[in-house]
Amino acid sequence: MPCKPTHSFSFLLVLLGFCFQLGNAEKSKNQAMKNSSSTTIFAGGSFWCLEPVFQNLPGVDSVIAGYTGGVDSSPSFEDVSTGKTGNIEAVKVFYQAKKISYKKLLDTYWRNIDPTRLNGQFTDEGPQFRTVIYFLDESQQAAAILSKQQLQKSGRFGKGKPLVTEILQAMEFHPAEKSHQDYFKKNSGRYHTYRLFSGRDKFFKHIWGAVPLD
Repeated sequence: MPCKPTHSFSFLLVLLGFCFQLGNAEKSKNQAMKNSSSTTIFAGGSFWCLEPVFQNLPGVDSVIAGYTGGVDSSPSFEDVSTGKTGNIEAVKVFYQAKKISYKKLLDTYWRNIDPTRLNGQFTDEGPQFRTVIYFLDESQQAAAILSKQQLQKSGRFGKGKPLVTEILQAMEFHPAEKSHQDYFKKNSGRYHTYRLFSGRDKFFKHIWGAVPLD
C-alpha cells in the first residue's frame, strides 16, 4: 500500500515549488531587462578609465570592460597588452534608449578621450589603446559619423587638427577578467593615482574646462 506524504513533506514540496517559480521569475526579469537594453561599444585607451564615466550615467544599466577588434577567441589582459593580438581594450555599454540617448553617450565618449592621438591614449602606448566607436546598427553609425564631423568642425582640439578616432562595425566582444571589472571601485587608490599621473584630467581640463566626473 503506497505511503501517504506527511503534512511536513507536502509543505516542503510546495515550498520548493514556490522557490523554483520565484527563481525562474527572477531569471525571466533579468533576461527581459537585458533584452530591452540597447548596446554599443567604445574603445578609448585604458578600460579602467572609460568604464566609470558610462556606468554612472542615468539610463545606463551596466558597463563591461573587455577586448574586441582581433581574431583571438579568448584574449587575455597579458596578451592584449603586447599590442600584437589585434584586440583593443574597450567597454560594452548596456543602456535604456528611452532614458538616455545615443548622442549623450557619444558626447560623454568624446569628453573622455583624446581623438587626435593615433595608437595610444595619454601614457598608454600601442594600437591596443587606439580610439574606436563600434556601431551595432545603421542609426548608431550615422549618429557617430555626424558627431565626429561636428566635433571636427568645432576646432575644439585645435584648428585643422584631424580627429583620428575610427568608426567601425562592431566585432565580437570578449569580457575581460573579473579583476578588471569595476576596477575603479575595487582598486580606488591605484585607479586614481594612475588617472592623475596619466595626464588625462589635465588634458580634459585644458580642452573642456572641467574634469569629467567618475
